[in-house]
Amino acid sequence: MSDLSAIQQKIQRLTEQLHHLNYQYYQNDISEVSDQEFDALLRELQELERQYPELALANSPTQRVGGTITKQFPTVEHRFPMLSLANTYSEADLREFDERVRRGLEGASYQYVCELKFDGVAMSLTYENGQLTRGVTRGDGTRGDVVTSNVRTIKTLPLHLRPAPGQPQDFEVRGEIFMPLSVFNDLNQEREQNGEALLANPRNAASGTLKLQDSAQVANRRLRFYAYSYLSPRRTDFPTHSAALAALKQWGLPVSDTWRLCGSIEEVLNFIHQWEKARFELPVATDGIVIKVDDLQQQEVLGFTAKSPRWAIAYKYPAEAARSQLLGIQYQVGRTGAVTPVALLTPVPLAGTIVKRASVHNANQIAALDLRVGDTVFVEKGGEIIPKITGVDVAARPAQAEPIVYPTECPACGTPLVRPEGEAHFRCPNDRGCPPQLKAKLEHYVSRKALNIDGLGAETVGRFFDLGLVTDAASLYDLPAKAAELAQLERLGEKSVQRLVAGLAQSQQVPFDRVLYGLGIRYVGETVAEKLAYHYRTIDALAAASGAELAAVPEVGGVIAESVAAWFGQPENRDLIERLRAAGVQLALTGEAPQAKSDRLAGQTFVLSGVFAEHSREELQELIQLHGGKITGSISKKLSFLVAGDKMGPAKREKATELKVPIISEAELLAMLPTGEEPAASASEPTDSLTSGAAAAPQRGPQPPVGTNGQTSLF
Repeated sequence: MSDLSAIQQKIQRLTEQLHHLNYQYYQNDISEVSDQEFDALLRELQELERQYPELALANSPTQRVGGTITKQFPTVEHRFPMLSLANTYSEADLREFDERVRRGLEGASYQYVCELKFDGVAMSLTYENGQLTRGVTRGDGTRGDVVTSNVRTIKTLPLHLRPAPGQPQDFEVRGEIFMPLSVFNDLNQEREQNGEALLANPRNAASGTLKLQDSAQVANRRLRFYAYSYLSPRRTDFPTHSAALAALKQWGLPVSDTWRLCGSIEEVLNFIHQWEKARFELPVATDGIVIKVDDLQQQEVLGFTAKSPRWAIAYKYPAEAARSQLLGIQYQVGRTGAVTPVALLTPVPLAGTIVKRASVHNANQIAALDLRVGDTVFVEKGGEIIPKITGVDVAARPAQAEPIVYPTECPACGTPLVRPEGEAHFRCPNDRGCPPQLKAKLEHYVSRKALNIDGLGAETVGRFFDLGLVTDAASLYDLPAKAAELAQLERLGEKSVQRLVAGLAQSQQVPFDRVLYGLGIRYVGETVAEKLAYHYRTIDALAAASGAELAAVPEVGGVIAESVAAWFGQPENRDLIERLRAAGVQLALTGEAPQAKSDRLAGQTFVLSGVFAEHSREELQELIQLHGGKITGSISKKLSFLVAGDKMGPAKREKATELKVPIISEAELLAMLPTGEEPAASASEPTDSLTSGAAAAPQRGPQPPVGTNGQTSLF
């Protein structure tokens, strides 16, 4: 046997041993070796992989610690769409659901599986020959982001399944990635000590973690995973959902033991009542119960509506409420100068967490509630996420309690506050000198949807601002000249500075529309920035436009136009643009403007709403414009067509119907174009779209595979 062959066998043996130890520890709570022994085995494998990288296995246990840097997450189409569930807060609705199931099955006996609805990020995992090969986020239900390198860091998730008789070679697992409450609380405590903004809730924390570019950072966040369904094109793998859950657990996948098989709707309601309080004792946030028909052939009989399965429903618990004492009001200043009041409370347990702060929104709400310091207040969690004050126990009000007087000056810089007509928020107009505003503008400029500068997250750029190293977006490009100074800062180092410098260089290639969004002009979100960039092509042409000219751009309007014109009218902002130009930032669209292909849609305006089966919304918008049509975002009598995709909100449908605006499908839109002018289809199999004026019809086209309920994102 050659030396290389012996090393390969040793790597294989260590890999299998570490996978087994991980399974025993995380699934069975069994420690077969000490932590020191485990770490020694892992270090031995890491060293072998370092010396012989060509022999490292794709799903090596060393992937748990991360280290992969992902510049962007490619978007792919789901093999099976991840639909949503119908939600209810009413037990009466559950009884009606049960009655519909009974009628649909024509009196045949049936059972339900009840599962806790964990509050995390829905994830689709692909296993091939027992190996984890891909992890994809839910996205819009049709397409999601590939985050495989980050998913591999989750220690409760097997990279290699335990062999079992009949285990398929290729299948998907749907489940929930979540951040345990203890990890979330530790993370927020650390951020509070560092003076950073607190994370809102564990679900958002988990979602943000999965989009981190450095998988080593993901590993440090200690995410976890629960599987809740099996998905395969084969229709005979399992007879029931409960059998699929049992198989997933046997193969080594983490399945929560909290699910139960129920023989009637009464048993379902008992399960709901049992967990209403007990769920707060769990180490993971939950907000409801998912109820599914167990028999998979019966699921096929019941089928799907256009938006959700008829064989499943989610019951959501009402928001938890608590009483606390109002200790005071803290005022925070945001990027646009809005001053937001935050209530400081006597700590109170609520929905499984200790609440110390709550939203009060604005001065109007303070006045409407007649809030006074010392009041006993009622606090709820909206959707069990953000605490908010919903009322005051006036009978418990102290005699000396004084009404809260909203400040007249900015709590950060002392500038007199203004309240624009028609707005609820007071604002600090000192946008050039108010520290919280300046810091927030920098954080916005480097954010993922704007310049997305690698190595410059919100925490780092905020720290640089506090140290006086940066003051505005253009000053970021002076940082490479300060590389030696930066490398001496705590928690940075030479490698981090090199990554930052490279990220700044790469940001010079970011397209003009994202740069425009990154400038943080009030009311200019991603869509408006794109519209303005493609209309004017250069920042100089945009800056020269009058308010009236700006207002004539589709989807801009008077308020946005006034804000944009005012921003470019300030000399400081003109100077910022010139400094960004000198730094090499893209301030114009490259290439020629798209040439019109025909005037087939001239004089017609369109609103696109929902998710489309064959093409992305961006493709359809471009197609309409290339043939002379215009895109708008609002429905009015002047609108020519509403193009309806899946998951379009009912409000738009109702308004279009009321105004007698024709509602057409994606296919009907494409039929209006010259032959051969359709973009390449981005979905392998089209599904039926909604037709003009039609109600949501049962889903046809490709039917969901039997033997699974992973067709649906159950969270």
